Amino acid sequence: MNEQVAKLGPSIVWTHFEQLNAVPRPSKQEERVIQFMRDFGESLGLETIVDSVGNVIIKKPATTGMEDRQTVILQSHLDMVHQKNADTDFDFQTQGIQSYIDGEWVKAKGTTLGADNGMGAASMMAVLSSTDIQHGPIECLFTIDEETGMTGAQNIDPGLLSGKILLNTDTEDEGELCIGCAGGIDSTVTMDYTSMPYSAIEFEHETIKLSVTGLMGGHSGCEIHLGRGNANKIMNELLQTTAIPFGVTVGTIAGGSLRNAIPRESFATIVVPKDTVDSFRESIESLAEQFKKTLSKTDPDLTVTIETAAAPETVMEPISQQVLLNSLDAAPNGVHAMSPDVDGLVETSTNLSMVKVTDGKVTIDFLTRSSVEAGRDELASKIRSTFPEKHFQVEDSGAYPGWKPNADSDIKRLMIEIYQNLYGKQPIVNAVHAGLECGILGGRYPGLDMISFGPTIKHPHSPDEKCHIPSVKKYWDFLVAVLEKIPAK
Repeated sequence: MNEQVAKLGPSIVWTHFEQLNAVPRPSKQEERVIQFMRDFGESLGLETIVDSVGNVIIKKPATTGMEDRQTVILQSHLDMVHQKNADTDFDFQTQGIQSYIDGEWVKAKGTTLGADNGMGAASMMAVLSSTDIQHGPIECLFTIDEETGMTGAQNIDPGLLSGKILLNTDTEDEGELCIGCAGGIDSTVTMDYTSMPYSAIEFEHETIKLSVTGLMGGHSGCEIHLGRGNANKIMNELLQTTAIPFGVTVGTIAGGSLRNAIPRESFATIVVPKDTVDSFRESIESLAEQFKKTLSKTDPDLTVTIETAAAPETVMEPISQQVLLNSLDAAPNGVHAMSPDVDGLVETSTNLSMVKVTDGKVTIDFLTRSSVEAGRDELASKIRSTFPEKHFQVEDSGAYPGWKPNADSDIKRLMIEIYQNLYGKQPIVNAVHAGLECGILGGRYPGLDMISFGPTIKHPHSPDEKCHIPSVKKYWDFLVAVLEKIPAK
């Protein structure tokens, strides 16, 4: 634990954040953080429940004189996105996040920080452990697996929650109140291809490792509109442009690592004939310069490297390779439609998140988001049509609903008033092009009056993630004030 970070104000929040960040918590592997949160609730003598899928619910009675207030559900997710820079030596399975202070920001050393959604979880822990704030009955819901399927929210046991107000703590701009979000669907494309043993290559050749690194990446919902480079698309263009003219044969491709992160890196092992390798290198260098110019504002550190590599065990046969490269070239990626109702809000998008080619098997993953269910399904259908049935199989899974804004929300009106009284200005009220669990939880527990808010977090889902220190205090003071002002039943 970084003691300097833990001492930041409010220390009750930052200390819990550092304690939480000491626990490895990748999506779908949350056993350790579930136990950590169970132990935390029980250590406070509070009713602590772990449901059938691993969601943790900790209930705290009202403070004296606040027993008549409405019950509030505070909600965050326990898992975090695990991303690191290629040159960072770090094991997410065994090490805690190494945070540090950089001016007004807290960052991590070469990895994601875990402020998404660790800062929200830490603030809930602070509410539970506090002895000096006033509040009515509190139900803290810590869900699992938000980042890779929202299976915790989707499978929460019924009857565990009684509150009708839900405060989600998973948005990333202090001073904004979120009242709606996009739904999503996963598409997985697979292809079995005929591979040739590397030893069967008859021409003189050179084996090369082609790397695309240094991209910004980021959140595939909140940051998809920023025009950042997609490593999988860049790699595919490099390969498709050079494959036929220079006789390039693909051995392996490994690009991206998470559905909900814009891919920052891609690596390919390829075989190039000796008599074209010099021309191939010149072509790649020229293409790389074009990409650097195009992405100079969004991805100034983009790097394309060519290195001599060890031979792959197998390579793709020509027809399968060309079908794959052509299909990836045609595959949609990025913003598909903007909202006609909210200025500047992305309505529908998709992220070509992962491409894996090895040992006769291709796997390609997409995450499609939309605030309109028909738009989500239309784009998923377009992805399906991009990959010919003769060669590929496409499966859609993990569909989840968006969260439709409630114009008559009482908690929205109350929080706008409280924020204005605290800070002398109106908060921004908006919807986001990201997946929040509110839509799912609202379906599981009908009648919830919901809102989402949080401190300022930049570049989530990437090693550049950082949390704005002054915004944490403003967020915490606002949360405390809201809990104090919740009306009677």
